[in-house]
Amino acid sequence: MTLEQSESELRRGDEAPDFELPGTDGETYTLDSFADYDALLVVFTCNHCPYAKAKFDELNYLAETYDNLAVVGINPNDAEYKPEDSFEKMREYVDDGTVSYDVYLRDESQDVARAYDAVCTPDPFLFRNDDGSFRLAYHGRIDDAMDPDSEPAEYEMREAVEDVLAGEDVSLPDRPSRGCSIKWK
Repeated sequence: MTLEQSESELRRGDEAPDFELPGTDGETYTLDSFADYDALLVVFTCNHCPYAKAKFDELNYLAETYDNLAVVGINPNDAEYKPEDSFEKMREYVDDGTVSYDVYLRDESQDVARAYDAVCTPDPFLFRNDDGSFRLAYHGRIDDAMDPDSEPAEYEMREAVEDVLAGEDVSLPDRPSRGCSIKWK
């Protein structure tokens, strides 16, 4: 496990790179699939990383709590290197309720992770729906628990989501997420 901090060339106001990825539910998803939502949280995540696992509950909470937010998990990891990150295992995590985001997608080619310049799991990007195009509102950590065994005291992503859903700019500075490096092919 290599510990990384998120860094991306995407800046607030930039348009979300489009994608076309298979979901664990058998459907294929693009950005247009979420056009009815006011906000979109794209999180590069996986099954094996302790940092990503530590955020499952909070991401599930966000998906359940905010009706106008789509929470989209994208697993870009090389499953040959990390079999726990296979599409079959992703389906198991969804089927048993470990992951209950709006959708959990597989980025087999890793092209989407590269387009977003994602580096770690979890690496969250929050977008606002700006008249049909998603624009980056916040690229930062989910909460202030930077260790898998720590309990959060501040839930930054909740605050950012609430700002976006209220039609306001996110007041938080972008704070890098921390987690395992993406397992590139």
